[in-house]
Amino acid sequence: MPASAELQFPPATSVDQEPPFEGVPPFESWGRYPTYGATVVPLHWQGDFPRAIDGVHHGALAVGMGRSYGDVCLLKDGTLLQTTSMNRLLGFDAATGLLTAETGITLAQILDFAVPRGFFLPVTPGTKYVTLGGAIANDIHGKNHHAAGTFGNHITQFELVRSDGTRMHCTPTQNPDYFAATIGGMGLTGVMTWAQVRLKPIVSRMIDYQGIQFHGIDEFLDLTQQAEHIEYTVSWVDVTSTGKNFCRGIFMQGDHSQVPGPLEPSAKPKLVFPFELPGFALNGATVGAFNGLYFNKQMKKRVTALQDYEPFFYPLDAVLHWNRMYGKRGLLQFQYAIPWEHAREGTVAILTEVAKSGLASFLAVLKAFGDVQSPGMMSFPKPGMTLALDFPIKPEKSFALFDRLAEMTREFGGRLYPAKDARMTAPQFQEFYPQWERFSRYKDPALTSSFWERVTAGHPASRGGSR
Repeated sequence: MPASAELQFPPATSVDQEPPFEGVPPFESWGRYPTYGATVVPLHWQGDFPRAIDGVHHGALAVGMGRSYGDVCLLKDGTLLQTTSMNRLLGFDAATGLLTAETGITLAQILDFAVPRGFFLPVTPGTKYVTLGGAIANDIHGKNHHAAGTFGNHITQFELVRSDGTRMHCTPTQNPDYFAATIGGMGLTGVMTWAQVRLKPIVSRMIDYQGIQFHGIDEFLDLTQQAEHIEYTVSWVDVTSTGKNFCRGIFMQGDHSQVPGPLEPSAKPKLVFPFELPGFALNGATVGAFNGLYFNKQMKKRVTALQDYEPFFYPLDAVLHWNRMYGKRGLLQFQYAIPWEHAREGTVAILTEVAKSGLASFLAVLKAFGDVQSPGMMSFPKPGMTLALDFPIKPEKSFALFDRLAEMTREFGGRLYPAKDARMTAPQFQEFYPQWERFSRYKDPALTSSFWERVTAGHPASRGGSR
């Protein structure tokens, strides 16, 4: 344990978190597809990882809040090592911003501790209901990738426990290969017990926000270039419109306010999506109407406001169980990164294909990835453009569309994000991530996932290193 962990803190203020699993077996990822049964074993700080998997025949996988969309957090008929009880804050140095915590703590709990003390996460995804370990394992990215890189860029050290009982202290210089393999390593290199992340100072909860309407991919690219000095940038894009409204959207940018302001912790969310919508509720007509209203919600082309960080970073977290809106069949999410040399034509081609399909996505996010290199061996982002889409599952249409989009991504030199994926084929994964065989040397042989089994398809290298 690092020296900074000697100072003990009580757990951060509890938040009304959504339970990672509502009942096992079976259980679901956030996309609710696919659904597999598994045995869930809670882990604790004092828990013995090797003993917990003694006698396991179908493999094991450490999981946190289960907020990945596909099967990277699933293991059919296997053993899930649930880490959410490992949620203690272990140390904090206000002079450096270094926070040490057990890896089952959520980003929401970190924020509840850090914001009143004038600190914020260095990188955050679109939900705060993910664990510290999950953020590292998926090397999450956010609206400031062009400025700050991935979450892994701000991890200074962690402990990795292997299934043979080996405890490894991993830093960029100590066990550096395991450090690189674990960041973005999908939880397959071992179980992280604690980790240290460098937070960033803030003086207010507020964000200096601007929302700018754009029409077409070229206006989006112009706004992206103009906002290079802005820390946070992201765009919502209307994927249902064609003709003169093709690729219209709202470019959203912001910086932490430099005017001292409120720093109290966030209120608990009170809204809950009450039931699954019927399958016909989300269709081209209803989503197209929503997109038209959303695009025109601001009366001016450019709107400037002082906005709280919650709606800026986490608009969907205000409604618990929002994934129910996609119905009992769940949703598929698709996210690519296409390098700059093909980013424009690839994005236009994929948006055209989506509009032609008639399937509806109203949570469509388009942004630029910068050139800050991640320390992770298997990290997803690379310089270029990324587009994230989600669709309600309609088996007769959705799977075929996703298969076409994945192949188009490959043709344009891009790759897909494992944390969002439920359809990638083994040949596609192995082309998207040619370093996967090198990575497999650091994989713990006792750990696996349904995603890994799918995309390595029994390849001899898939089993990992020696136990």
